[in-house]
Amino acid sequence: MTDKLLSFLQKTPFTSVVDDSRKVTKDCLFVAIKGAHFDAHDFLAEVIKKGAVGVVGERKIKDLPFVPQNYFQVDNSRQALGEIAAFVNNNPSEEMEVIGITGTDGKTTTANLIYHILNFAKKKVAVVSTINAVVGNKNLDTGFHVTNPEPLQLQSILAQMVADKTKIAVLEVTSHGLDQDRVAGVKFDTGVLTNITHEHLDYHKTFANYRDAKLKLFLKAKTVVLNADDQSFNYFCQRLSDKKVITYSLTKSVDYLATDISEKDGLSFVVVNAGQRYSFKSLLFGRYNVSNLLAAIATVRLYGVGWPDIQKTVVTFESPKGRMEEIKNTRGFRTFVDFAHTPNALENLLKTVRQMTDKQVIAVFGCAGERDVAKRPLMSDIATKLADLSIFTAEDPRHERIEDIFEAMKQGVAPSNRAKYLTIPDRMEAIGKAISLAKKGDLLIICGKGHEQSMCFGDEERPWSDQGVIAQIFARMS
Repeated sequence: MTDKLLSFLQKTPFTSVVDDSRKVTKDCLFVAIKGAHFDAHDFLAEVIKKGAVGVVGERKIKDLPFVPQNYFQVDNSRQALGEIAAFVNNNPSEEMEVIGITGTDGKTTTANLIYHILNFAKKKVAVVSTINAVVGNKNLDTGFHVTNPEPLQLQSILAQMVADKTKIAVLEVTSHGLDQDRVAGVKFDTGVLTNITHEHLDYHKTFANYRDAKLKLFLKAKTVVLNADDQSFNYFCQRLSDKKVITYSLTKSVDYLATDISEKDGLSFVVVNAGQRYSFKSLLFGRYNVSNLLAAIATVRLYGVGWPDIQKTVVTFESPKGRMEEIKNTRGFRTFVDFAHTPNALENLLKTVRQMTDKQVIAVFGCAGERDVAKRPLMSDIATKLADLSIFTAEDPRHERIEDIFEAMKQGVAPSNRAKYLTIPDRMEAIGKAISLAKKGDLLIICGKGHEQSMCFGDEERPWSDQGVIAQIFARMS
């Protein structure tokens, strides 16, 4: 933030901060951002006419179509928006210790594990994740398909945390949020990495760009918790040599090593730390969740939680909504809903459920429209190899034709597996088909939507719940 802008903020009364020209009101401060489709700098005449008292933007004055009286040029409007949002909320992150969790898969489970353990240990803690934002006794709505709220909303939530006397804030942080400076103005105490695998290349273009977007969180943090089993580990260590680094692994000699892992009747494992061994049990499924548990354990130890409290708390933690969430029925087969929507998550999930039955595994999933197209054949290849039957269906097609998405998915199916999938565009019909085909002892897994309560067609968010649809179908069959 420039000195001139800071002086303006300190001396000039303004009613609000706005980054959407349609929401400008009298005496607001407007931040002009160049987006993917529109450049707010082009609307400055309209913004001033509506009564904005000042404008922050990236363009030089000579390049503006209209020059406001109070115009403040910055290098990065998005970063400035975060810093301004923090300023008007009295820099709330400076009043707390903030833990940021990022990664391709496992962020939500890890964030909620950390929150669960700290809460049990009587720490005054709050959380913002994909599925929930909890401050004190309040659950806050962050909107559709939102993990990382925009700066104005995020800083407002952080301010609510301070008002509630929160001491530790747990934030799930995405690569988009980091790349778009949604967490600008947030002071991070600790950064936690789950993993970095194939995802969001529609946006980041290359894996290196995606990885470096994640790295931004750790450059901001004082202490970092890294997964030594992840392919990015050495890269991150090289670039974070000036940080305090805590490591965890399922296979290597690190600060927190998980050994003696058993997946029978939930998870059990032993954590080796500083030459001592600590036994754990968990209601979660899959080795991949042992990694998430380790990340959480390593993190809460930084905040003074004792081993007995962690052991007692971990065993009580249940999967977050839409993460291996079982929908009970009386028909003799098991049905789960999961958020798996990346190749890595789908592979880990299907390898896990394969061990849970000696009968059929039936998977229902899709690939989102206008998102990473390169993962579509990867996911169909994984599914048709590991599941007995895969049903490809709709998953937020947006403006893409579902048939075109299916064509891309079909490219990944090996000739020997072509009899192992169906395409059913309507997601309710696809789930109904899977249920009708399931027999006693089978396992049905519905992937990709998880906790979400809407599905996007074109520009429209239509109400949707995998859990609700499954319950309806079972009710009709009873």
